[in-house]
Amino acid sequence: MNHADHASGSSGASIFWVALRAGIVFLLVCGIVYPLVTTGISQAIMPHTANGSLVKDASGHVVGSALIGQNFADPKYFQGRVSSISYQAEASGSNNYAPSNPELLKRTQASIDAWKAANPDVPVDRVPIGLLTNSASGLDPQISPASAEVQVPRISKLTGIPAGRLRALIEDHTEGRDLGVFGEPRVNVLKLNLALQEMLGK
Repeated sequence: MNHADHASGSSGASIFWVALRAGIVFLLVCGIVYPLVTTGISQAIMPHTANGSLVKDASGHVVGSALIGQNFADPKYFQGRVSSISYQAEASGSNNYAPSNPELLKRTQASIDAWKAANPDVPVDRVPIGLLTNSASGLDPQISPASAEVQVPRISKLTGIPAGRLRALIEDHTEGRDLGVFGEPRVNVLKLNLALQEMLGK
């Protein structure tokens, strides 16, 4: 082996060991240190959010997350937006039909028919479009205050709770715009129904 070949081999080995050491350092920093630091900071600053924004009932049992909608089949509770995935969090998404797609018209008509059957006292033209159409994720945990208020007649009739108390309950659970500017006022359906459940004494 001549000197040139020997130098080339030594250089290749040197580069290999430098690359190996760099890989180990990045593995430790990015794969262990960084996740531990960010997890520790999030647990110290905002543990509720870091742990999934879990919601507990009056007895302290976890009943869901404030970030993921649920299906409330009982008509005496407030209903969220239509979900084409039945609120299955592992399958987030929706069929993004074009406005001209017959399947979209069929799905919307089914929502309208379901509304008429469950809410005969409230004409469909008073219903916010958000209650009749799917969200993009199929997991929206919130509805607009108007979408909650339009359900008051049905819930009042089924529970015996005066409409005024139900509207006050909605107002108490209405969240404003983020920083007073971003987003729209909304109501978390799970939290609202838990408050309704307490009002019913369950």
